[in-house]
Amino acid sequence: MNKNSHARFGRRGHGSMRLPIRKAEDFQGTMRRLLTYLKPYRATLIIVAAAAVLSTIFSIVAPLLMGNATTKIFQGMMARIQGVPGAGIDFGYIRNTVITLAVLYVLSALFMYLMQYLMSGVSQNIVYTMRRQVNHKLAKLPIAYFDAHPYGDVLSRAVNDTENISNTLQQSLTATITSVITLLGSIVMMLTISPLLTVLLLVTIPLSFVGIRLITGRSQRYFKEQQEKIGTLNGHVEEMFTGHQVVKAFGHEGQSVEKFQKINDGLYRSAWKAQFLSGIMMPMMMLIGNIGYVLISVVGGILVVRRTIEIGDIQAFIQYARQFGQPLNQIANMSNIIQSTIASAERVFHILDEAEDVPDREHPEALDKPHGHVRFEQVSFRYKEGQPLIENMNIDVRAGQSVAIVGPTGAGKTTLVNLLMRFYELSEGKITVDGKDITDLKRENLHRLFGMVLQDTWLFKGTIRDNIAYGRKGATDEEIVQAARAAYADHFIRMLPNGYNTMLNEEGTNISQGQKQLLTIARAVLADPVILILDEATSSVDTRTESHIQKAMQTLMRGRTSFVIAHRLSTIQDADLILVMNHGRVIEQGTHESLLSSGGFYTELYHSQFDEAAAGRNTV
Repeated sequence: MNKNSHARFGRRGHGSMRLPIRKAEDFQGTMRRLLTYLKPYRATLIIVAAAAVLSTIFSIVAPLLMGNATTKIFQGMMARIQGVPGAGIDFGYIRNTVITLAVLYVLSALFMYLMQYLMSGVSQNIVYTMRRQVNHKLAKLPIAYFDAHPYGDVLSRAVNDTENISNTLQQSLTATITSVITLLGSIVMMLTISPLLTVLLLVTIPLSFVGIRLITGRSQRYFKEQQEKIGTLNGHVEEMFTGHQVVKAFGHEGQSVEKFQKINDGLYRSAWKAQFLSGIMMPMMMLIGNIGYVLISVVGGILVVRRTIEIGDIQAFIQYARQFGQPLNQIANMSNIIQSTIASAERVFHILDEAEDVPDREHPEALDKPHGHVRFEQVSFRYKEGQPLIENMNIDVRAGQSVAIVGPTGAGKTTLVNLLMRFYELSEGKITVDGKDITDLKRENLHRLFGMVLQDTWLFKGTIRDNIAYGRKGATDEEIVQAARAAYADHFIRMLPNGYNTMLNEEGTNISQGQKQLLTIARAVLADPVILILDEATSSVDTRTESHIQKAMQTLMRGRTSFVIAHRLSTIQDADLILVMNHGRVIEQGTHESLLSSGGFYTELYHSQFDEAAAGRNTV
């Protein structure tokens, strides 16, 4: 039994449900946890850092060389103007400087390429690991998690949020390294030129950090809210598109558009605020940087006039000041990107930290030759503490018996089956299969005992052959065809243009509902389970298809223990045991005849259905 089928059988979470907006949680803790993913790549990161250092150093030295060349040109021209004999521009020095600059820039570009190449591999490997962890986690989460979380939001966390983390690791990490090195290198070079000018420039730094602190402190909340609303919007769109026929049939297009507009408006407001605050950063940094340029130009001009420094030094210093400002701008912009990334990381870590299914026992037992004898012993269950749903249930189903479960909506019929397959853990009591407590069995082995044919059919995009073969790994073409014949599906399959190679779309809408049901029965036949769970699905098909489905189900049930969730009592009159449920309790059990003769709740259900059917025929 596959995990996807499990999730489909649980109660479906509402895709358009609005999630509560969580405020920013442990920023530093999330950051530290995210950085632990870098530990396996420490050697590569050292090389990346070394390449960044070399690339940045080569680019930092260049302004000083250009400044020296400018000074040489200026001195030569001034000497010629002053009439110094033999004075002129030293073109040999200029030529050597140009060649040296060209070499430095080429080396800087090569090391930058190496850094980006290595960092691309690191970032993709980390996100690959993270996605694999999320996928592995989703397979271990209990059905209760999917009941409480919209599919669209889970999809957003697994895809959008991990992609956001990938982009940050790829771009921002290398940018951070180069920015820090450029910042420190520029300061060192400026100090060698003029400590006074350096101090004047550095006094602008506190203004920068105060501005960054104020803006990022507010933007984090809006980036978090933005990611939450993206998940909500994804959930609504997924729900509306998968149920588009129902939406159109009931004329709810207007309400759907209105709800989308409401969610979209909320996302717009959050995204606008986040991006607006992010956009403020650059103008603020430019303003602070321009203040520094004014100070340097005024004081630097005075120092040149006084011959304290050379004119080429002023040129070099202004270039270093520009280099000094760029890392501050980058750091300011990256701080916003990091805020968004931490918001995404928190959402991903929320999934990874969710409580998993109760783990299998360290030394699970095995059923070598299962027969399908099932017992419920003093079973109690509640979804929430203090709200009992099933209390002290006792059922004994012998191997090969067919058991019908009937009762009004909300009686607990599906819950009973979910407990049998251990989708939920019991509050009290135990369930045994052939005398073995299901908690002593490995979940994977337990699920292999079961085959399911549900009212909500599930087929994946692929050929009919592949969908039937999903029932058992390694099935041969002959076995697939035999299973289709047993399910009365072979005839309609061969009537299709491509037969067993006919491609089904994601929802299987290119074949009828009845045909989809026959394929799910064929899949169960191929799986050859010991215990069957059947949810009648013949109410929306024509009489001939219903007859085929009933025959296929009877073939499938032969010699197997079967639990049939019955909606129409006329279909389960031959069941060996009928369980009548109401408010989570088995209030009656017996055969069809014994229950009718008792004149209890089952009798009322039976007569009410047939009275409604008779009234419908008379109306027609």
